[in-house]
Formats: sequence, structure tokens, C-alpha cells
Amino acid sequence: MLKTDNSVPKHATSSIEGKVNCGAGFVQKQYRQPVKRYVQTMDLKDDPALIAEYRRRHSREKAWAEILDGIREVGILEMELYILGTRLVMIVETPLDFDWDTAMARLATLPRQQEWEDYMAMFQQCAEGATSDEKWQMMDRMFYLYEA
Repeated sequence: MLKTDNSVPKHATSSIEGKVNCGAGFVQKQYRQPVKRYVQTMDLKDDPALIAEYRRRHSREKAWAEILDGIREVGILEMELYILGTRLVMIVETPLDFDWDTAMARLATLPRQQEWEDYMAMFQQCAEGATSDEKWQMMDRMFYLYEA
């Protein structure tokens, strides 16, 4: 149940400990402009200890400020990661005039970005030295309920 004070029931929040959402849903940020959504996927190595550490490194306390700043700097409004087993899904929301290829090329040049990608690669099924854009695979939307 969504409360009018914008608070979220405790069981609806995500967790680095791997707790399940319990079907409560996730509150989405509202923008004063239309946005585009990109959805990507990647697989992690099938090792529970590595997956737990990957979750920990993506916590608010452990994520590198330079990486978060860089994501914002290229124009990304919101980025969410979801996990089921070894499968990751990333949802990215951007302004309508956002150009994915331009933004990803720029992101790859920002401070500590490649260092972060190398730091994360030990958990991911990817080639050594791969950029974020090379690791994550864009998903095709095959269904939507409402007409655009």
C-alpha cells in the first residue's frame, strides 16, 4: 500500500542482503518531463559469495561517488539494478533528447569509470577490460500495456 506521505513500507525496499520485495512494488520517481527508458541485462558469475560481494559494492555506502556523478553528468535521470539469481536487469531513465551512444562514449572517458568497470569485472560474465556499454546488453521491448 502506497502512503500519501511518500514513505514506503519497509518490506518494499531493496536490500543488499538479498531480501525479496514481497510483491509490494517499488515507488517510481515522477519527472516534470516525459522520459525514455532503456532496459539492459547482464549475467554475474554463478558464485553466491561473489554475488553477495557484488551487491555490497553497489550499496550506497560502497558505490564510488565519481561513478554516480558520472552517470548523472551524462544525463541519466535514474538508474536501477534488479537481480534474480545471476541475472541482472538495469533500468535507465533519461530525457527524451538523450542519445545513448554519445552518452556511453562520454561516460567511458570520465574519471575512474574504467577503473570501476575493471573492479566489477571479477563478478561479471564479461571480457577483460570491457566498458559498461560492452558488458550490458540492450533488451528489446516485446510487450507494453498502453499505447505510446
